[in-house]
Amino acid sequence: MYKLIAIDMDGTLLREDKTISDKTKNTIRKAKENGIRVVLASGRPIEGLYQYLEPLDLISEEDYVLSYNGSLVQNTKTKEVIMSHCLKARDGDVLYNLSQDIGVNIHGFSKKYGMITPKVSKYSEIEALRNKFDLKVMDFRLVEDEDEYIKFMMIDEPDILTRGISLIPKEFYDKYTILRSEDIFLEFLNKESNKGVGIEALAKYLGISRDEVICVGDAENDKHMIEYAGLGVAMGNATVGIKEIAKYIAPTNEEDGVAHVIEKFML
Repeated sequence: MYKLIAIDMDGTLLREDKTISDKTKNTIRKAKENGIRVVLASGRPIEGLYQYLEPLDLISEEDYVLSYNGSLVQNTKTKEVIMSHCLKARDGDVLYNLSQDIGVNIHGFSKKYGMITPKVSKYSEIEALRNKFDLKVMDFRLVEDEDEYIKFMMIDEPDILTRGISLIPKEFYDKYTILRSEDIFLEFLNKESNKGVGIEALAKYLGISRDEVICVGDAENDKHMIEYAGLGVAMGNATVGIKEIAKYIAPTNEEDGVAHVIEKFML
């Protein structure tokens, strides 16, 4: 019997207009009433998830969330951190220099200063608005050595970002977890961070085995959790690569794919 379901947000739980259907809301509430752990797993910070957690009744001392693509696992009510994999202040200098070398914009999420960028771009503003952050213009070199970042994002026009990615030296892939979460976002995380690591840590914390976990997603940053899960599910709108590793293909995010999975395998 499956006891926990981890659900990606964009392209999975959310429709293209960034809303959740009433059918999916009701199905998630029913799952929770039946003792199933429902966990949102997102690249967003927890601050950007409350607008979705609240209507799903997922804010309590019994509920948890994966934020920043698994870099943090937190209780949704107390914000207690169950697991954390962060980056050092010096990584800001290294990645800023890389962004300049490959010709793209960058911002970072500092534990002390919040969302910071040396230069504002429209995509940083989009990310700040989406996640209800105040965007600060700040030189990464001013961040103290003892401070930590949760993640960095290189952001730009899709074609500019694609060209930039082709210029990234291999040693950066050896040092960081690098994910293209959207066509305008390239994320740099602690090498030990991904959604699979986050879900594994949470499942162990809750005493739930791997075979009792379902993970649902559509994109590259969902790969590790889909591989970890007892039942890895790709949405009908998922990338080819994600569909290839999944054990089940659900309907699309416009067709209540998440509700379908819960009803078929958990209720």
